[in-house]
Amino acid sequence: MKKYIALITCWLLAYSLQAQTFSEMYDKPLSTVLKDIQEKYGVTLKYSNERVKDKTVTFAIWRTDLFNVEETLTNILYPFDLRFKKEGENTYRIEPFIHWIKPEAEGAAHLKALLELYPTLPQWEARKEAVRHHILQEAGLSPLPQKNPLNPKSVNKRSYDGYTVENVSLEVLPGVYVCGSLYKPAKKGKYPAMLCPHGHFDSPNVNESGRYRAEVQIRCAMLARMGVIAFNYDMFAWNESALQVPKETHYTGLALTMQIWNSIRVIDFLCSLSEVDTTRIGVTGASGGGSQSFFVAAIDPRIALSVPAVIVASHTYGACPCEIGYPIHFLHDALQTNNVEIPALFAPKPQLVISVGGDMTCNTPTVEFPYLQAVYSLYGKKDHVENAHFANEEHDYGPSKRHALYHFVAKHFNLDIKKIQDKAGNFDENKVTVEPAEKMFAFGVQKKLPDNAVMGADAVKTGLLKMIGGSEKN
Repeated sequence: MKKYIALITCWLLAYSLQAQTFSEMYDKPLSTVLKDIQEKYGVTLKYSNERVKDKTVTFAIWRTDLFNVEETLTNILYPFDLRFKKEGENTYRIEPFIHWIKPEAEGAAHLKALLELYPTLPQWEARKEAVRHHILQEAGLSPLPQKNPLNPKSVNKRSYDGYTVENVSLEVLPGVYVCGSLYKPAKKGKYPAMLCPHGHFDSPNVNESGRYRAEVQIRCAMLARMGVIAFNYDMFAWNESALQVPKETHYTGLALTMQIWNSIRVIDFLCSLSEVDTTRIGVTGASGGGSQSFFVAAIDPRIALSVPAVIVASHTYGACPCEIGYPIHFLHDALQTNNVEIPALFAPKPQLVISVGGDMTCNTPTVEFPYLQAVYSLYGKKDHVENAHFANEEHDYGPSKRHALYHFVAKHFNLDIKKIQDKAGNFDENKVTVEPAEKMFAFGVQKKLPDNAVMGADAVKTGLLKMIGGSEKN
């Protein structure tokens, strides 16, 4: 009997050992592993229990570096799409992996590596052309589409204190329209022009969304009062553009393609106006409008001045597919680019980079701006790039940022800034009339589209391909 009991015991032991695989011997709950790391390295890890529960680390002890806590955290966290951010000497915060955000130190290191690629002007010029070509190619705009007649239509012209505004629709592709507000100085003459794309500032209240926002209207009207023709136009699948394609289409790669193309066609429109000085065309926008600004400034040589606001950062790429919908940042067999090198493609033309302490541009004065100065220095034009940094401000295009814009535009377009200042030298924005959105509709409150307007993203893609004759981007 004892013999049989011994045999059964041996069999059960063998079965249990067989049931537990080799890897399972090293499995540990992620919560346990994180506690072990804190004890082993003497660090504090900040994280949500909800974020780590029900997660198991395979080969847990094998992922531990004997001496390096950061190497260990990388090995442990990345399989779960988690990453860490250092907050103090011995403190780390664990956060979800976000594809468009990198550690700030990695962004700074990227800029350093980029500068090492082009210590001389010829090397930079070669890189500049390669990046420019890559952006167009990945966006599906190489070769550029043929240009159909824009057939601009202007409606509802209004006159205000020192400026006029009218609603304009442009046929940027056959049956595809971009709508905007055209601001002009009240007196006739020859003036510089500015593209003013808006960013992802959205609201259920239409008066606070996109190009209808007060801060956008004020900026354009003040530029017009100063002596600039300003055109503020919709992002793709936003505001009146959403009458042709659903708004969710904005969150696709097609938006990136169309917004670059729309900006090129807006330049065509401005250049067609007899009162525009085509040697003085600028662009400015905030956030997603800022990325549109530096994309078109890098692509189209007709842009002579650029002011991207609250967007130029080495460790972020943009949160929306309209900025990263195609791999425009990842060059084939070469070091990838980023949202600082792309604005640098504009060198040596005048560029003002606006940054704040309350968003991703918090490091601009010490990280991004020195890089831009180094690139501009290759041309001997270091003073042509400037940084206006507002350490205590947030992500917007508020008064102080607009004031920096006015000074920069007046300086480089040789304008009389006193036209928009009071006797004390302060900018007087109270003379601007902020309109309700319905006054700014190019297709009217009835939202009546032209008879040839195409509907849906597929129709837009088809029209684009016909004008390119190239292969379709997904």
